[in-house]
Amino acid sequence: MKKSLIITVLGVLVAGVLAACGNSSSSGNQSVKIGYFPNLTHIATIVALENGYFEEEFGEDVTIETKTVSNGGLFMEAMTTKSIDVGTVGPGPLLNFYVKNPSFRLISGAVNGGAVLVASDGGGVSKLADLDGKKVAIPVIGSTQDVMLRKALKEVNLETTSNGGTVELFAAAPADTATLFVQNSVDAAATQEPWGNILETQANGKLILDWDEFAWGKESTNTVVAASDEFLKNKEFANAYLNAHKRAVEFIQQNPEEAQDLVIKHIQDLTGKEISAEETSAAFAKLEVTTEVNEQVIQEMADISKEAGYITSSDIEGMIDLSYLQGE
Repeated sequence: MKKSLIITVLGVLVAGVLAACGNSSSSGNQSVKIGYFPNLTHIATIVALENGYFEEEFGEDVTIETKTVSNGGLFMEAMTTKSIDVGTVGPGPLLNFYVKNPSFRLISGAVNGGAVLVASDGGGVSKLADLDGKKVAIPVIGSTQDVMLRKALKEVNLETTSNGGTVELFAAAPADTATLFVQNSVDAAATQEPWGNILETQANGKLILDWDEFAWGKESTNTVVAASDEFLKNKEFANAYLNAHKRAVEFIQQNPEEAQDLVIKHIQDLTGKEISAEETSAAFAKLEVTTEVNEQVIQEMADISKEAGYITSSDIEGMIDLSYLQGE
């Protein structure tokens, strides 16, 4: 990370709770508050931070502050209270909040895929249909992985208990899911990388649906860039963020191994969880870093969220605004 980069880490994942882990001051007159998760699926944000792209694009008079959260619900709550201006989040929480408060926009893609379904050892689950009567860990109720799991369950005529079915959902921070597997507290987990790979290698997990089979497969939109309308009023700031984001995406595509090394260090510093290069490489092979957005998939996610009772309407017209990405 460039020494000149000024980052205030306001929160870090500790057992699913945000805790302050640093602070700094700057002579800059303005600040931008960037949010993200300590997951491989947020690699674009992590690389942009580590390589100093945000600092370079926003300029020396702008302080870059960061906030890490354990799930999309916390991210959107922080954006609602103006603790986050812009950052990466799953489309599920974004659309859930948008329907209730349409003051947020999806302005770019970030990662497709990167989510898997893994069964715990001894849970008796060897295929998707075996989840009948089982407990499945998800990052949070209403998360992107929750929505993906619901789509997958429909393929084998299963429903969650909240919809009168037999599959129980259990919300848990992804970094804590390996412990749940070891304790036999859950039978499976719908999670993002690198935590899916860690469940396989460190907790005797068995892969049930790989990233190209789970839900929409390779078209599954896992992570997007979200911004508040207030942040987007400053078009220079919006362009600066997306310039840094695009630079990070290009860097990752051209330098995958170096990008993975940056993520390993970053996630370990934030969570205290040790991640090997081999695990990260294996997990990285299960996602696609991109700025593209599959709007049809996002709409289907909204439809599933409505069916689950998370939102009263699946009308998300206006939520996706790619004009900033396209330089309009």
